[in-house]
Amino acid sequence: MNDIYDCIVLGGGPAGILASISCASENNKVLLLEKLPKIAAKLKATGGGKCNLTNTLSTEEFMAKFGKNGRFMSHALEVFNATDLRDFFAKIGVETIARDGFRVFPVNHSSSIILSALDEELERVGVEVECSVAIETIKKEEDIFIITSKDKIYKSKNIIIATGGLGYPILGATGDGYIYAKDFGHKITSTHPAMMPLITKEKNFASCKADTIAKAILKVNIPKYKNLKLVGDLIFTKEGLRGPVILDFAREITPILAKHSEVPLLINFLKGKNEEEIFSHLKNEIAKNSTHTILENLETLLATSVATQVLNICEIDLNLRFKQIEGIKREKLVKTLAWTPFTIIGHEGFKNAMITRGGVELKEIDSKTMQSKIIDGLYFCGEVVNIDGPCGGYNLQWSFSSGFLAGKLNKN
Repeated sequence: MNDIYDCIVLGGGPAGILASISCASENNKVLLLEKLPKIAAKLKATGGGKCNLTNTLSTEEFMAKFGKNGRFMSHALEVFNATDLRDFFAKIGVETIARDGFRVFPVNHSSSIILSALDEELERVGVEVECSVAIETIKKEEDIFIITSKDKIYKSKNIIIATGGLGYPILGATGDGYIYAKDFGHKITSTHPAMMPLITKEKNFASCKADTIAKAILKVNIPKYKNLKLVGDLIFTKEGLRGPVILDFAREITPILAKHSEVPLLINFLKGKNEEEIFSHLKNEIAKNSTHTILENLETLLATSVATQVLNICEIDLNLRFKQIEGIKREKLVKTLAWTPFTIIGHEGFKNAMITRGGVELKEIDSKTMQSKIIDGLYFCGEVVNIDGPCGGYNLQWSFSSGFLAGKLNKN
């Protein structure tokens, strides 16, 4: 039995690393297999290399941000929450801080210190790590899993699939975890790229690239999806839209875009001001100085470049005064200021997607252990399962928590 591991973990990302450490800490013989030359390539790139590990929300608030699948995480967060994660990193020499009171980073804002500390901890608890391993087949014979690579055969009593999703293939994502899961009889929900910029039909706001819209409100202008709404900072690009609110909203948009060729959006640039409030604001500005042009009026609400494009949409000469504008165009201007229309027509696919929406069907996984309900000894954790959250440390916390739980091998 010496050549049989207690557990083999597939995937050296945050979920796989925590699963390996958690499992080895229970005196198990653990092997971590990674197909890239080094572990944690995607973790190193997280948050622009600054590594937003988690956040300070309560468990209930945290789960709510994941939508209908959020409740599945309750047990994983119960056994390893944000406080536990910060304590874990403190114990391995990485102090963390939430300077804005919400997002938690390493004190020095560097992912490199995280990687070094995790490497040392893997070694300390006795995890064997093999990189550049290309797995060809996985099967289970009697009670033993047999993993065949190009050069070697591995055997284990348990395996943990922590291979991630399809985002950032340059960092090793190929979706092989979905193939392994399917081979063992698991269903994979439809997968979509998420957390990335979106391409719009309208290109006129490309000239506004230098201007960030704070607390923009976005909503989908399709009756079936009328409840999809999000608030956050918005940035214009040459091809469309990006910024934190777009990265978060993309996870809602890409599945809709897979069904429709276009997704109409309405965006409020004015922190929620409605038509009545906008009209009242313009009247007050005119009362202060009746000689100001409509552009000068709008500059009290928006950056000049953005105000100019809104006027262009409404076909209004920016040198006119408000009272010189015909009534129908005034109405259109106020309506457009309240809700500016955009049309999402595409995205860059998984190439630049930070996360994947969809994955291994949750109904087939025991949320209290992360073990398969179909195959004993088979566990899943991290992005490979059908859970995805917004920006702000949500997805990393889920990876760490689910990895920690899976590593307990049904002994918690």
